[in-house]
Amino acid sequence: MDTLLASQYGADVGNAKTPRVYYLRTMSIAIRIHQTGGPDVLRVESLDPGTPGPDQALVRHTAIGINYIDTYHRSGLYAVPALPSGLGIEAAGVVEAVGSGVTEVAVGDRVAYAGGPLGAYAERRLAPAARLVPLPKHVPDEAAAAVMLKGMTVEYLVRRTFPVRAGQVVLVHAAAGGVGLLACQWLKHIGATVIGTVGSDEKAELARAHGCDFPIIYTREDFVSRVRELTNGKGVPVVYDSVGKSTFDGSLDCLSLRGMLVSFGNASGKPPLLNVNSLSEKGSLFVTRPTLQSYTSTREELLGSAGALFDLMDKGALRVEVRQRWGLTEAAEAHRALEARKTTGSSILVP
Repeated sequence: MDTLLASQYGADVGNAKTPRVYYLRTMSIAIRIHQTGGPDVLRVESLDPGTPGPDQALVRHTAIGINYIDTYHRSGLYAVPALPSGLGIEAAGVVEAVGSGVTEVAVGDRVAYAGGPLGAYAERRLAPAARLVPLPKHVPDEAAAAVMLKGMTVEYLVRRTFPVRAGQVVLVHAAAGGVGLLACQWLKHIGATVIGTVGSDEKAELARAHGCDFPIIYTREDFVSRVRELTNGKGVPVVYDSVGKSTFDGSLDCLSLRGMLVSFGNASGKPPLLNVNSLSEKGSLFVTRPTLQSYTSTREELLGSAGALFDLMDKGALRVEVRQRWGLTEAAEAHRALEARKTTGSSILVP
């Protein structure tokens, strides 16, 4: 639904008339929830996105990222600020209007974002201008929507949470998922050796094709024993774990002396309560629970993270593959596929 512009003549100025331009606001399709629960709670609604206030921009989406965190908001695992609520925290599009005080972007700019207020599952939405990242020419809209959240997550995980060095051996859970495939590529670019857990032979081949040196099919192999075998009993200095409940304890057992477990997801449910004393017993271990918001809390950090991501894409070191697409109104179907682990790589909604 395109925004309509109407011009009509106002008061005379000399012999001419001054044109006035009006935005005739149109309704926008959005996916919202009025209660938490399964995919069936997703509703298709028609809403007025409003006009930008101070420091805001109106963005017309061209592609919308689908992420596992969206299912947490929908199910109630992660509380939303209030109901009813929009969903989605990642998209790419074009700036259609800006409010007062906006200097970060201009009308007509191609932009993308990840994080911030919920509401990306929509044709149009108002967004904080300071959280919008201008897109380079070499980054297509669909790739941007598919990679911003996952790619910047990988950036802070491997460069700042635990700065991986060339020659280190690391473990990545869900190596064939959206974050996993990007992490495998980024880690190989650094020069690390990558061990990854996957759920099937097909996913093992996919992970291997993206830089995973040793895929472990966790449905038939004990990943702890296999990691110890691959590291001659030493373990790995870092485990990146987005799975949560079913892998948390095993992840700790994969770590070498003074190793770090980076827990950043709950695909199998919340991790169990941690007995802090066990960290000393297992070798003076570290556990952290980072978020993208904390690692992009300033605009400088945001642009730095996105810039590092776009640079690797430009060099060809990072391939972004949109492997699943759904129409915006098919969001419930997309969530079912995601939670059933039927997806690989990145998925998007197309308005």
